[in-house]
Amino acid sequence: MLRANDPVQATNPTLPSVSRRPPFAAPQRREGYVIGALCVLTLTALLAPALPAAAWHVPHFVDSRTWLGVPNAGDVLSNLAFLAMGVWGSERLRARNEAPVGASWFFVGLILTCLGSGFYHLDPDMPQRLLADRLGMAVAFAGFLGIAASERVSVRAGEAVLVLMMIAGLLAAWVARENLTPWVVVQFGGMALAVALALTRPRPGALGVPLGGVIFFYVLAKLFELGDALIFEATGHIVSGHTLKHLAAAMAAWPVIRSLAPTGSVPSRH
Repeated sequence: MLRANDPVQATNPTLPSVSRRPPFAAPQRREGYVIGALCVLTLTALLAPALPAAAWHVPHFVDSRTWLGVPNAGDVLSNLAFLAMGVWGSERLRARNEAPVGASWFFVGLILTCLGSGFYHLDPDMPQRLLADRLGMAVAFAGFLGIAASERVSVRAGEAVLVLMMIAGLLAAWVARENLTPWVVVQFGGMALAVALALTRPRPGALGVPLGGVIFFYVLAKLFELGDALIFEATGHIVSGHTLKHLAAAMAAWPVIRSLAPTGSVPSRH
């Protein structure tokens, strides 16, 4: 508030106001929890015993049928669902002035996952192709964790988680050619962090992305992956579990896309 005996401010109303919050404020309690969780994940990735990649890469995808000249067509073409959701989400972002931190990277990651996973499944017997598959997944996963942290903790927490998990995920994907441990920690440890965030209340001003919906489709995709051959037999060789895994994983983008609907098009929760 200006005072009559303050000649500088009284005669120069264009001076910018001084922010009441320091530019580098001390971490809030939830931010401290996130920092602690990231430290635990980092130490686990660095100190846990190595898992040799060669011993774990045993392609067992049951549906190897060719369709229209495309080998392993079910597992290859089902990746188009990632492309569709990535493009749809990116278009939704263009219509909004504000969006959660990481949303754009989440949708870019889905598009990259379509390309990388499709490339890998054309010839899954070549483990070198797994790198392309994992790079896209790492980008999408970092984007999702950025969304989760910005929705439940703070914007700066979302930014920090996005950057750190992006770096960690890309490095883990690269290292996974020889050692799978960092990749396992990033994937499952990161999802554990997402579950913890989903169990907390959204911060004031958050968009309200239903994190539980994203996690539901992620878990469903994992179950389809584990039941690859069983589902293939149960459906009379119509579709394999791994093909359904791709479709379920792509559907994990739906809760995020729905929350980005233009203002007024989503029914009120009250």
